Amino acid sequence: MNTIDNTKIPSFVSHVTKTLQDAGYEAYLVGGCVRDLLLGKAPKDWDVTTNAHPEQIEAAFPTIKTVYENTFGTVTVIDLSADETLRDVTHVTKPEEVQVTTYRSEGTYTDNRRPDSVTYETKLEKDLERRDFTINAMAYNPHNGQIIDIFKGQSDIKDKIIRCVLDADIRFEEDALRMMRAIRFSTTLHFAIATETLAALTAKSSLLARISQERIRDEFLKIIQSDQPALGIDLLQKTGLLHIIAPEFEEGIGCEQKGAHLYDVYNHLLHALQHAADKNFSLEVRLAALFHDIGKPATRRYDKTKDKYTFFGHEVVGARMTKKILERMRLSRETSELVVSLVRNHMFFSDTEQITLSAVRRIIQKVTRENIWLLMEVRECDRVGMAKVEAPYRLRKYHAMIEEALRDPISVSQLAIDGEYLIKTLHMKPGPRMGWTLHALLEEVLDNPEINTVEQLTERVSALDSLADNDLKALGEKAKDKKEEANEAEVGQLRQKHRVK
Repeated sequence: MNTIDNTKIPSFVSHVTKTLQDAGYEAYLVGGCVRDLLLGKAPKDWDVTTNAHPEQIEAAFPTIKTVYENTFGTVTVIDLSADETLRDVTHVTKPEEVQVTTYRSEGTYTDNRRPDSVTYETKLEKDLERRDFTINAMAYNPHNGQIIDIFKGQSDIKDKIIRCVLDADIRFEEDALRMMRAIRFSTTLHFAIATETLAALTAKSSLLARISQERIRDEFLKIIQSDQPALGIDLLQKTGLLHIIAPEFEEGIGCEQKGAHLYDVYNHLLHALQHAADKNFSLEVRLAALFHDIGKPATRRYDKTKDKYTFFGHEVVGARMTKKILERMRLSRETSELVVSLVRNHMFFSDTEQITLSAVRRIIQKVTRENIWLLMEVRECDRVGMAKVEAPYRLRKYHAMIEEALRDPISVSQLAIDGEYLIKTLHMKPGPRMGWTLHALLEEVLDNPEINTVEQLTERVSALDSLADNDLKALGEKAKDKKEEANEAEVGQLRQKHRVK
């Protein structure tokens, strides 16, 4: 078993436990922070358990800010002097807060969420008994190195097992969200769920319906943002939890696609989601990868003449379904709108030989310049979800066309002076001569970019203005041809970069 590296414990956290001990109380780090320390990770949150009562906890810190605003015996001790810009990045990234809770036992949970009552206890063991999983039911005294582990959490960490403390049925009846937490820990820690815990989870899955959408959403997003989200979604489905969270996904189970697809809709979505995680794509792309074909079961039709299924309009139906699910989960409007847009537009084009640059520009306008590459990531996930290679010719061609559509074409607008300057400052009359002059200036700048300054171009205007119309026009027409050649050269470099024609 790994030992605990006390250097991963911020000095303020150690100060809190030491202060309580110096005041004559017991004080231990407890829960997830002990688990993470044993795993060699730097905890994000710090919890302390003590036999001191809330008013005694507050009295122990007369010069430090404390907050006690709950009925569960938890006092927040806050280090107001903490400077997050100077703190070691291996520690917490916010002003240090330590949650200090009195040893307690809990009464019944009539709402499957919170205890109806709590009783302060004098023994640490009673406090550890109420916790969810063995790996979260350990206490650590950083000042003498003692680990209190009465439920063999260290052994379960070694064996990579998620196991409920005592009776799993009771743990899940107390707080039904613990079922999602078990799956979340499985995906984030790469631990298996113990057989008896998984059986109880499946048997009690219907209790999740009593949990608020906000709490469900938070756990769901943590699963999506883990590095094993496909496993998490599949565990949710197999235990019955997905049917409560988003039953729409189950419509894809066994929904055969044929054609280029090896998997049914459900498994295709899982593979697409997992690729997004493997590439460390954003939350929005992961959600869009998971949702992008959710409308297929509702739009599936069998084409006898071609012996295949069609899914016309599935992206439109899928966008509506996605919007409904995300609203139900209470996701932020900004996140929801982006995910829905990615789902709605994920079929933006397919045949690179027929698609035009103007069509590419229209899709960029729909999803915005900022999000077009997110859409390409969803497209990549869709393709890999069909068990195809990550970046085939067609996908590289899309990238080249998007870059071409996004680039600023070489034009007179890149000059340090413009038509308004010629008219107002140099008193040139509007007309063909002004256009010829600007194009002639552009040709010179293409040859020598260093002269693209107001001062040097002004001098060149004086010289060009002395030319006869025919001579200036010839220079202007020649410059237009050179501009087009330069544009073609840039586009050629883009295509060469992506290895496409």
